[in-house]
Amino acid sequence: MWVAEQSSSTNQGPIKEIVISSFPQNNKWTRWKLRPLFKRLRETLFLPITQRKIIKRTNTVTFDILHVINHGIYPTAFFTKRGEFKFKGEKELWASFHDHYATASATKKNTQELWLQSDRRFVISYELGSEYNQLFGKREFELITDGLLQNDLSQPHKTISTDISIYFGGLLHIDYYPLFEAFANALDKLSDTNMKFRLVLRGTQKLSFLKDRMFTVEYRQTFVSDDEIKSEIDRADILYLPIKFNSPNFYLYSLSTKMIGYLGASGAIFYHGPSDSAANKLLEKYDSAISCFSLQEDDIVRSVKSLIDRHSEVSNNAKSLARQNFELKKIQNIFWEN
Repeated sequence: MWVAEQSSSTNQGPIKEIVISSFPQNNKWTRWKLRPLFKRLRETLFLPITQRKIIKRTNTVTFDILHVINHGIYPTAFFTKRGEFKFKGEKELWASFHDHYATASATKKNTQELWLQSDRRFVISYELGSEYNQLFGKREFELITDGLLQNDLSQPHKTISTDISIYFGGLLHIDYYPLFEAFANALDKLSDTNMKFRLVLRGTQKLSFLKDRMFTVEYRQTFVSDDEIKSEIDRADILYLPIKFNSPNFYLYSLSTKMIGYLGASGAIFYHGPSDSAANKLLEKYDSAISCFSLQEDDIVRSVKSLIDRHSEVSNNAKSLARQNFELKKIQNIFWEN
């Protein structure tokens, strides 16, 4: 069950999906000036209406466990005004914490209620669980995130030629533009040597600062299957993993699920972002990426050269990290308590 803030139809599939429509909805005619107003109305004046709809639909479903994702304001529907779980003594409460509440549009109070009252707590990183223990009170937690099957772990490329492909997947938030632009400037410098680069962007919007570069830029925006995505990731020599510098509540506690897919690829990961991020701490522990913590072009150039030199070793280490921490079957067994 999920809450839709704009018109949305139910997906058809083996798992039944329930869509709750909030009010007021975002529509095509809702221009940008009205969107903030509609958001405030949804989260204040009309929130009780949506909360009642959530509880009403929940009561029509037969279930043993209520698994709540701590994202946004709607989990408040399952708690009384005094902060007590409405199904206490009747149902188990499980909660997933994918990001720090400050970056997940959730409140500190509601996050604390979920943390303290849940029967099980799933977090995306050890750092996030430890932070919540400090903030809200000590509770046991389990690490649950994306995982890889054994056949998702591809053989590392033995060598890299002077024609090097770099891959990035996903839309790009404006906060990441400085990293990408600095990275592009460094690739221009490297292209002055005997190296050639091709930057492949999967699902990324057109970026004006990538025009007229000394390397090739290839945008891939058509829909393809998961198998095709895996195939094109494996063809890349370098997997670019930027983490923005300007949001500590994000980078200190969150792990990019994109990173987990990169771990299984034939190429090697180039991490670009803060040194104290949860992602970099894990990658450094296993020596499974080459990291750069700077926007200075010369620093990036040195780091890229280091990755090219140690490519096969770093990629092999990434597979070890994936086997130890992100084996999908193990993660599923933890979730289902097998």
